[in-house]
Amino acid sequence: MLALVVGVVLVAAVVGLVTTSRVPASARVRQDVAGPVLLVPGYGGAVASLQPLADVLRRAGRRVEIVRLPGDATGDLAVQARALGVAVRTFMSTVSAASVDVVGYSAGGVVARLWARYDGGASVARRIVSIGSPQHGTQLASLGALLPGACPTACQQLTPGSAVLGGLNSGDETPSGPAWVSIWTSADDVVVPPDSARLVGATNVTVQSICPSDPVTHGRLPADPVVQQIVLGALATTVAVPPPGC
Repeated sequence: MLALVVGVVLVAAVVGLVTTSRVPASARVRQDVAGPVLLVPGYGGAVASLQPLADVLRRAGRRVEIVRLPGDATGDLAVQARALGVAVRTFMSTVSAASVDVVGYSAGGVVARLWARYDGGASVARRIVSIGSPQHGTQLASLGALLPGACPTACQQLTPGSAVLGGLNSGDETPSGPAWVSIWTSADDVVVPPDSARLVGATNVTVQSICPSDPVTHGRLPADPVVQQIVLGALATTVAVPPPGC
């Protein structure tokens, strides 16, 4: 279990500009007022994988919704991003929120970035956090693409150098507006290489920088106590990550 730590290291999130989703400073949401949280599942859309993280966030007093992506979440990532946009607008209206925090696990982190860049998400998101996300692709998808029928549309889009990732990563990787945080494990066995998760302009945190002995792999990330503590810090009123210790 992650030991309780006293104090935090405050990390200022670096914010960039991108022509497709430039948000004027006057229109950005307040960073010191935490709204509801939407959790975005990864490839395959398994909402159960995010339940442990949702439980931790709810115990911390946050209102949380796990997004259900279209079909089995193996289709076009752009369609998934638009579905996220619908879920955000519905949730914000339901709870009368001025902003949202979005946490994307695995491919869900790519979906969150597509939403932020192309669907107006950067103007309503306070924080966007990705966990073990193949932001620059994964070699596992490349291997799957070699087998006929084994790599659906989303899999193909997650191959390094795909048109979707090429467009998403051109220019600034972290559109202005939200504060961005990317979390990953050096022991990731799905996102290869693991630092594909690194985003220019984000607060980048590896699990092992907090707890060097934590062997967590990709599938266990949302349930890992170290990851959960990092997410709690990322969603605080000021972005903060725990100092080393486990």
